[in-house]
Amino acid sequence: MIGYLKGEIAYVDPTHFIIDVNGVGYEVKISLNTYIRFKDHKHCKIYTYLYIKEDAHILYGFYDQHEKWLFSLLITVSGVGPSTAIMMLSSMNVSEIQDAIAMEDVGLIKTVKGIGSKTAERVILELKDKIKKGIAVEKTSDVPVNQMNLLKNEARTALVTLGFQKSMGEKSIHSILKNANKDITLEEVIKLALKSS
Repeated sequence: MIGYLKGEIAYVDPTHFIIDVNGVGYEVKISLNTYIRFKDHKHCKIYTYLYIKEDAHILYGFYDQHEKWLFSLLITVSGVGPSTAIMMLSSMNVSEIQDAIAMEDVGLIKTVKGIGSKTAERVILELKDKIKKGIAVEKTSDVPVNQMNLLKNEARTALVTLGFQKSMGEKSIHSILKNANKDITLEEVIKLALKSS
């Protein structure tokens, strides 16, 4: 997985960048919010998500890890593919999407091109608890919500690979991150989880 790209913006338009990283040009699909953040820059560090399907590998780019985290949540919803998720992130900013889901505002989510009532309701149903939990964590923890969720996902994957049951791993990670400071690393989370098992 390519976590981020740091290099020169060789080409830019509202839908994608080409980023030159040591002579290799990476085409990265972006939201309008990301375009606005970087359109006047010559260089950037852009967080990426590699979407793999049968006939293509597509790289999506985000101005920060919070936008990337929300994108990764949106595409877990049935009927919301990467293109629709990018459309949502182009139509509203991250906070507006989070608020719309948390407040169960079907009408606002329906304003996004390509999203009807059923899809909007499904987005709310499947993501409202995760979004509300993320907002609550953001307000009460020293660890930003995007960092916490990325740490949680990576730690969970690592622990399952090491033989943990998924439910046990999640419980342990939740307990560790609840009391974590903002500088905790993935390695520290995994080590603490192993010690607590």
